[in-house]
Amino acid sequence: MSNMRYNKIRKMDVSNGPGVRVSIFMQGCTFNCKSCFNPETHDFNGGKEFTCDTINRVLELCSKEYIVGLSILGGEPLNPKNIDGSTKLARIFKEKYPNKTLWIWSGYLFDEYLKDKEILNYIDVLVDGLFKEELSNPTLKWRGSSNQRVIDVKKSLNNKSIVLFENEEVTV
Repeated sequence: MSNMRYNKIRKMDVSNGPGVRVSIFMQGCTFNCKSCFNPETHDFNGGKEFTCDTINRVLELCSKEYIVGLSILGGEPLNPKNIDGSTKLARIFKEKYPNKTLWIWSGYLFDEYLKDKEILNYIDVLVDGLFKEELSNPTLKWRGSSNQRVIDVKKSLNNKSIVLFENEEVTV
């Protein structure tokens, strides 16, 4: 986790995944997508240091009954500089809260760079692919552009092929 940084933590987020969630935005991204909605997260030196205290704070926020899960965004949480810290957070989160969901947004593709990464074992839903301004569509759910995929990771790993997440309604 050396030198990894994060930008901010949202205690109650209703826009990044279904239900009320905790979100953490990791710091650092090399993709620089045109019209990125989080340009302040691109600089790897920005934000705050990501430590064991950060993980503990996120876990504590997730302990609330009304929190249905954790969302990890960025920046790029799965950049080689960030993936170890993101994996550690994901692993501890799922050990502590096996019934809460983990959503991650990444510019990297599930079936390319991410296919053999440990973190896939902990992710429930992965929104993958780079944001493309020319494919931008504000009516899309949980993604910014139509090339991005909302992937059910568990089903995809079981099927050995990509299965899209289709649950549009949140059941309580």
